[in-house]
Amino acid sequence: MKYVAFLFLLISISVAAQKPAYRIVDKAGKDVSWDVVVDKLAVADIVFVGEYHNNPICHWMEYEITAALYAKKDGKIILGAEMFESDNQMLLDEYIAGLIKQNSFEDEAKLWNNYETDYKPLVEFAKEHDVKFVASNIPRRYASMVAGGGFEILDTLSVGAKKLIAPLPIEYDPGLPCYKKMLEMGGMGMKHTSENLPKAQAMKDATMAHFILQNMKPGYLFIHFNGSYHSDYSEAIVYYIKKKSPETKTIVISVSELDDIMHPATEDLDKGEYTILVPSTMTKTY
Repeated sequence: MKYVAFLFLLISISVAAQKPAYRIVDKAGKDVSWDVVVDKLAVADIVFVGEYHNNPICHWMEYEITAALYAKKDGKIILGAEMFESDNQMLLDEYIAGLIKQNSFEDEAKLWNNYETDYKPLVEFAKEHDVKFVASNIPRRYASMVAGGGFEILDTLSVGAKKLIAPLPIEYDPGLPCYKKMLEMGGMGMKHTSENLPKAQAMKDATMAHFILQNMKPGYLFIHFNGSYHSDYSEAIVYYIKKKSPETKTIVISVSELDDIMHPATEDLDKGEYTILVPSTMTKTY
């Protein structure tokens, strides 16, 4: 018995001495088991998975969350992502429905440079399981227009073009911390440009919120993938969701990269209901 106890102690020490690639924790910094996380997410209406675009743990976790919630909800999930712009919705629908070939979709859609490694697995999952995938983001040309000329310039768009963005006018709160911080960081003497930069960000957020709400279905869970700054602290997209539909239950997952994931600071934990802690030395996808 003593030998068995000693062997168990050695195994425990060995496991504890390993370097974990990530931790999932709650706002108190306590580890949350995978099954508990999945159960909690499954009762939401919308789950926001905030990522660092070049973090491989985020992308792997996005796939695992999708697969787990697909099983938990008996297939009743809808996916959406910042990485796809609303004017590519038809292409995305046609590809997932099997109407066009993969190379046609990938040649014609405005795909991010890291699509192959980081977002293709999600699209292929949607295709394999016939899951709706929403291209939620504003076409970048319209965001650029706002960055240069403010919200008013969008009034010049055609009726067809306006269908690709959130209904105008949108509510904009420059005091919202996510936009205030962007305003404080921008400018460097270019006051006009810096004032419009957070407006362009808000137009993205409002548009993503609009297409999320437009595509929700009773009994279905919407999973949205976006840069963490689009959902941290339940601001940005979540702010616009709550403006339009305050009763909607949202859960935010964020990410923090830090030197020691076993000892996070308060600011590493308060961005979402759950946080994926990743070592700052984690390799990047680009």
